[in-house]
Amino acid sequence: MRVKPYFLSALVALLLIVTSCASSGQSASAQLSDAQFEAKVLEILRKNPQVILDSVQAYQRGQAQQEEQAREKVLSQIRQEPRLLLRNAPVTGASSQKIIMAEFSDFECPYCAKAHEVVKEFMAKNGNDVTLVYKHFPLKQIHQQAEPAALASWAAFQQGKFWEYHDALFEQQSKLGEEFYVELAKNLKLDINKFNRDRKSNEAKEALKKDFELGKSLGVRGTPSFVINGVFFSGVPNIQDLEGLVAQIKAGK
Repeated sequence: MRVKPYFLSALVALLLIVTSCASSGQSASAQLSDAQFEAKVLEILRKNPQVILDSVQAYQRGQAQQEEQAREKVLSQIRQEPRLLLRNAPVTGASSQKIIMAEFSDFECPYCAKAHEVVKEFMAKNGNDVTLVYKHFPLKQIHQQAEPAALASWAAFQQGKFWEYHDALFEQQSKLGEEFYVELAKNLKLDINKFNRDRKSNEAKEALKKDFELGKSLGVRGTPSFVINGVFFSGVPNIQDLEGLVAQIKAGK
């Protein structure tokens, strides 16, 4: 059995307690061989499972609290200045940029494709009030084409065709793959040499990385996820909820 790092402090503390009579100014762990120390650790685990469980749970609570505090700090900054979400990202909708909806999405995610339909209809109705900004959050561990599709869309963005490319990726999600990325670029009359250079560039990878890190700092754990003026939510939304939230923001609530 391998002892996990966050067990160590609790285990050593327990070990020092149960062996304190054998020590006079020198730590117990220093007096034991590696094998003896491991045996003591395993013995403590067997005899004191609740103590170890309590220690781990306390550690996890502490970590969760720190993450929530960091998340709330970022969301608070966005509530004060929603335009922070716009940096170097494709945007569409209201030029006033007072109500900003950031969508963290993955082009291979089936739920994101459903959300795309909702968001497209919502923006058609509310594009004069809401600015939509797209943020890449490719779940490449489970979606093989998520990152290549995101890189291709970023390359299309460099030639002013992000939203057309974005729509096609979601609306023809079953076609995702190298052949489709190039075909789509040609259909949109992109400079293919530039398109290929851009999507393979370090700049493209760095852009995706920054979006992903921003998403994690906001609490994004899956896609689709959204932030509207500092209000965070996940999952496929419905138009009524989105419009209700926008109405509250416009009313200053």
